[in-house]
Amino acid sequence: MTTTSPITAPDRRISKAAARSEPPRPRRFKPGAGRQHHAGPFAYFALIVVGLGSLFPLYWTLVTASRTQDEVLDTPPPLLPGGNLFNNLEAAWEQAHLGTAILNTFIVSSCITIATLFFCTLAGYAFAKMRFKGRGVLMTMVVATLTIPPQLSVVPLFMMMSDIGWGGQLESVIFPTLVSAFGVFFMRQYLLEALPYELIEAGRMDGANNLRVVWSIVLPVARPAMMVLGMLTFVQAWNDFFWPYLALNQENPTLQVALGQLSASYVPDQSIVMAGALISTLPLLVVFVIFGKQIVGGIMSGAVKG
Repeated sequence: MTTTSPITAPDRRISKAAARSEPPRPRRFKPGAGRQHHAGPFAYFALIVVGLGSLFPLYWTLVTASRTQDEVLDTPPPLLPGGNLFNNLEAAWEQAHLGTAILNTFIVSSCITIATLFFCTLAGYAFAKMRFKGRGVLMTMVVATLTIPPQLSVVPLFMMMSDIGWGGQLESVIFPTLVSAFGVFFMRQYLLEALPYELIEAGRMDGANNLRVVWSIVLPVARPAMMVLGMLTFVQAWNDFFWPYLALNQENPTLQVALGQLSASYVPDQSIVMAGALISTLPLLVVFVIFGKQIVGGIMSGAVKG
């Protein structure tokens, strides 16, 4: 009869070392990992509801602009477009001088957008990748300006524009908004992750100065974020009403100021007002159709990391 001897201490150490030296077991992937998931009926239903809800204000503007004042005030209101659209568009164009207003708004929005992209990209690059004293304090001060209501600066800004001689001129609307704190913060956060230091150092090793680095390295990397910021800035400048209403006059208005004058009568004609609103919306739709792919691509490139 044979007996088994207990494992001695050296044998235990050898068995533990052998266990540690065993190759790791392959991971078990979850079922369905890596597969492309397809949307179900509920997802399509939710998308259709959200899409229709987003398009309804534009559709209602079209319905109201194509009806007369009496038809708009009927109970229940009409739900289908009428045949008075072109007459209302012509009346709104002539009463509010929308040709001059659209030209002024395009000049103001384009100048503000180009200047914001230029200055905010340079400032964002400086705050993200350049080392200098007081960088954190200055960035904190820039972000802190976002908490100040714009109404507090209206009186001193109006007095400043009057002293310069820009009262009633487009310069009084353009120059106070050439750069935005949000744009600086937005570009700084994007370049902080998207632009590696090694790429900048490689450019400097090739003999590029700061201007060459910005033109050849920073701007191509920042292009997706610049598209998103440019669209947001253009829409905001196009729809701005408060400051242009105070700074400009009736002879030289922007589009929103002209529409405000169109609805300033004692009993405004809602069909004509909606016709003017429809005219003011069409340029934004054209801009989004032209640059929509680049804008969505910029948003997705900023959302996907890795």
